This record gives sequence, structure tokens and C-alpha cells, in this order.
Amino acid sequence: MATADTSHLRIAIIGGGLAGATLANALIQIPHLEIQVYEAAPTFSERGAAVALGPNALQSLHEILGSGKDDLMKRAGAVPLSSVRSVIGSGPNAGKIVFESSDPEPGMIVHRASLLSELVGQLPKTVLHANKKLAAINLKSDTAAMEVVFEDGTVADFDAVIGADGVFGRVRSFVLGSDAARYDASPAGFWDCRTLVPFEKAKAVLGSELFEVDRQYGWAGDGGYILHDVLDNRTTVHCVISAVEPSPTRDRKRPLNREILTQTLNKWLDGPIAKGMIELFLEQDDLNGYSQWEHKETPTYANSTICVIGDAAHATTPWQGAGAAMAFEDAMVLQALLSHSTSSKDIKLALNAFDVLRRPRCQRIIDSSRGTGVILCGRDVNAGLDPEKLLEALAPRWDFIEGLDMMAHKEEALRIFAEAKMG
Repeated sequence: MATADTSHLRIAIIGGGLAGATLANALIQIPHLEIQVYEAAPTFSERGAAVALGPNALQSLHEILGSGKDDLMKRAGAVPLSSVRSVIGSGPNAGKIVFESSDPEPGMIVHRASLLSELVGQLPKTVLHANKKLAAINLKSDTAAMEVVFEDGTVADFDAVIGADGVFGRVRSFVLGSDAARYDASPAGFWDCRTLVPFEKAKAVLGSELFEVDRQYGWAGDGGYILHDVLDNRTTVHCVISAVEPSPTRDRKRPLNREILTQTLNKWLDGPIAKGMIELFLEQDDLNGYSQWEHKETPTYANSTICVIGDAAHATTPWQGAGAAMAFEDAMVLQALLSHSTSSKDIKLALNAFDVLRRPRCQRIIDSSRGTGVILCGRDVNAGLDPEKLLEALAPRWDFIEGLDMMAHKEEALRIFAEAKMG
């Protein structure tokens, strides 16, 4: 917790998912920082099946972990995402290819839980605290410290608090104060369901021709989208059904069955993928879909020495596979800024620089992702499900996400920080 050595700045990370664990790996390398990581759940774990990591995500992890990044990804069972094929899944053009890409420097796809396990496994057990639900963050009147209070009665003092506690986390409310409710996450207009299927089972049901190459397939169709890709050294297939959601459920969760899936994909049933995918999903116990929620607007990511990162700051839909990457970028930028912060005043300036740099980019990604979902579900008024028009609409949408120069991004953060210190 707090240390008697005043040369150390004490940082509390609230949330032990991918964002929090990555940030912890970044900050623990800085000698003048002392970190503690608090997770509300009984264990450090992640919901969800797989996460695809593009060039920006992998570059961010490399900046944070250095040469250790490749070993970590290997231990987590990551496989290259070297080939992507987008296909029409419904209507008269069903089966026609929209685009296909083979990248000489491929991204990676990895099981979320495996990646988190490796990130957490690199941290000293002494800094990890599970079953710690945040109750309050109080500014101490006699010092610049923040008093962090947990529901079990634990109290600790820190120089900064960083919330990585997810889309419905509590730290965001301490950043936004009385305005927090105005900027809560809200439904984006889609739901999805995910499952992991044994490789041979998926191959038998969906067709062996889809598994001749380790390729991610995305099927765009009327009112929905289907995705499948290979994981864990060709032992598992990650499958996703997504659909437009005209009426979101109150608790994000919706039970699914054959009737609902068939109705959702009723215009897909004569195509090449929907029937088989429905059968694979119906073998899952307790089958549910989950509404996709997002932050449509956030006025700031930082308030004095408290800030939010990852989904706590900028929850987004999964249509461009950018959620984890944004969290890794956050951690990379904070590592650079806090390595130059040696006082509480510096921390305030660093967190403000983080907000100034990161918020415009992240909000642009949120908005772009939502629009990409509209296109992939066949709801774009111009593209519809015409393969050529879809290609035209989709092709440039990832350029600004994956093309970020990480070194320049860090340098811009440090420039903003330096100017604030001078001013």
C-alpha cells in the first residue's frame, strides 16, 4: 500500500482486466512508482472468447514490454492473423467475396483469458488484490493524496488512481462528478453472441473448404454479421453471431434459442454459412446474446490525479477490433508520461496530457466502429450488400486506426506534458 519512502509515487490501478494488467506491466518498470492493482471479482479473469490484435496493438505492446512481447504472445497461444476474407452471407450475392487480404506482417489473434493470464502472471503477487470492490475515492484535506476505500473496509492512500474497471466501472463517476450520468455508456444498436468450438467440429459443420488456410472469415448480410477464426494452434474456432438490435434489453443480456437465431438470420438461411453456425451455437449451454454498449461522448478522461483508461474511458463496439488496442495504446502513453512525473503536480499535468492526446482519437474510433457495424450488417443506404460498393465503403476504414506511428504518438504526449510544465 502506501510506502514510507516519499521518493515513490503510489499508483492505484482499479480493475484487473486486459487494460489494468497491461498498465500494471507498463508502470511497474518505472523505478519511482509503486503500484497496486485491485480487481472487484474473486479472480483476475476476462469475459469473451478471442481478441484480434492489429499492428497498432502489437506495436503498443512492444513499446511496453520490449522483447518480452513475443514470448508473452507465444505463451498465450496467439496465432498469426495472416489472412482475412470478407464474404456476402445473404441475398443474391451470397458467397461472393468482398475482399481478401494477406499481410506480410500479420496481426495476431489470441484467447482473451490466456492473454490476461500471461499479463497477470508477470506481476508480483504482492501487488495483486482480488475481491476488492471500490467504495469511494476521497481527497485528503491535509495532503495531495487520494484515499481509496473498498467495500470490505480496506483503506489506502495513493498519489493517483487510474480506473481500468470497464464500461460500468465506478472510477469514471469520480472523474466526471455530477455530470457522470449524462455520459454513461448506452446501447450502440447491435448485439452479439460468441462461442468456442473444437476445430474438427467446426470443420465438419461449416465445411472443410473454410479451414484449408488459417483465415478469419467475416460474413456480411441482411441485419447481421457472422465471423469465425482459428485459435490455439488449430484446436479451436472462435465463432461470433452479431445482429442489429432495434430494442435493447435493460440488462444487456438476452436469452437465445433456435427460434430467435433463425428469425434473426431468416434472410440468410439459403446462403452458405447461417444454418451451420446456428447449429454450432445451439450446442452451447446457457446461450445468451449481449447488447453492445459504447460511450458516445466523454468530456474528459482525467480529473486532477484520477483518470480512466480502456473501456472505462472509451467503451466501443467490436466492429473494428480496436477495443483492446486502445487500452494498450493508453498504457503505452501513460508509461511514457508517468516515467517523467516525479510529483503530484507532475501527475496532474501528465493525466491531463493523456486526456488531451487520447480522447479525440478514441472517440473517432468509437464513431467509426459503430458506422462499420452499420455497413457490415447491410444497413448502409449506399452500399447495401453489393460486393463492390461494400469494398469501397470498408477499405479505408482501418487506415487511421492501424496506421498510427507509436513513437510519434508518445512524443506528442510528452510535448503536451512539457509545454504544460513550462506554462
